[in-house]
Amino acid sequence: MGTHTRISHGVPLAPMTTLGLGGPASVLVELQDSTDFPEFVELVGTCPGNPVCLGSGSNVLVSDLGCDSPVLRLHNRGLRMGAADTEGRVLVEVQAGHLLTDLVETAIAEGLSGMEMLVGIPGTVGATPIQNVGAYGQEVSDTLVEVRAWDWVLGRHVTLSARECGLGHRSSVFKRSRRWTLLSLVFALRRSELSAPVTYGAVAGVLDIPVGGRVPLAEAAEAVLTVRQRKGMVLGCTETEGRSVGSVFLSPEVGPADARRLGARNAPVNSFPDGSTRVSASWLIQEAGFGLNSPIVDGVRISSLHPTLVADAGASATAFREAIEIVLQRVLRCTGVRLTVEIDLLGTWPTAGGPGMPGRA
Repeated sequence: MGTHTRISHGVPLAPMTTLGLGGPASVLVELQDSTDFPEFVELVGTCPGNPVCLGSGSNVLVSDLGCDSPVLRLHNRGLRMGAADTEGRVLVEVQAGHLLTDLVETAIAEGLSGMEMLVGIPGTVGATPIQNVGAYGQEVSDTLVEVRAWDWVLGRHVTLSARECGLGHRSSVFKRSRRWTLLSLVFALRRSELSAPVTYGAVAGVLDIPVGGRVPLAEAAEAVLTVRQRKGMVLGCTETEGRSVGSVFLSPEVGPADARRLGARNAPVNSFPDGSTRVSASWLIQEAGFGLNSPIVDGVRISSLHPTLVADAGASATAFREAIEIVLQRVLRCTGVRLTVEIDLLGTWPTAGGPGMPGRA
């Protein structure tokens, strides 16, 4: 392999995830430079199973049994900014292993709008299109132009436009698929001293402005960080709630009848950019009787700050998956709405996913 590539065997994956759960990787390949990727392709041909890419591990639950498929970690970093075009857009090419937090901070420092509301979200840039990462009114789909990837079906490099990525609400053609490994991405940001309109009441409240108002980029980002920290949704902001994947569940889509029924119960029901109508997953979890800090199974509980699952000492991946299923079933029973799991399962699991769980990854 190339001089910037490291191959290891039997490496624990738990420390590479924010949950800190799961077993080892049979083969772990770490690439510092995407130019070495063709050699990784050759290696995969000698290993069982399709390869899986692991970024910062902030949206992943690794099986206690570990992963037999080759696991790839891309550490390729760097970004390149072009000149502004006649529409004021600046194309920014970013390597897949670059940290999203760094990209957002760089954009703000350069006076580029389009990502300021994504501040504080962990993970690599290459992971962002997979579930169309978004928060507080902005999504990757707002700025993504194209991605460069390896297509394992065609056996070659491909370039996919944002439209071909099929970006929806926390979804894309990449979600639950191993066909592509993303290597670099291009975003279109805009020169602006002011943020996008602040559409979330909690953020507007911190800023003391009306919803829809605009403020300097750095001020908007700081307000978003404040709101996220109050929920324990910034890594390292709290010692007791740190082992999480942020949002375990998506806000599920509901039809008109359910929207009216839940609205009558004062549920937060909102329209999303993809045309869907969704009800807050946090509200559904609380409505099903799960209070903050309540235990679910040994080592897994509801966070004391926000209705999401966190892991404590003694937790296992199997227990965390069991807790997910418990929440799914009680929410369905109490509200009539089926939650959708947002996180990805990685590795070999002893049984297939339950009614609401994704399959093996």
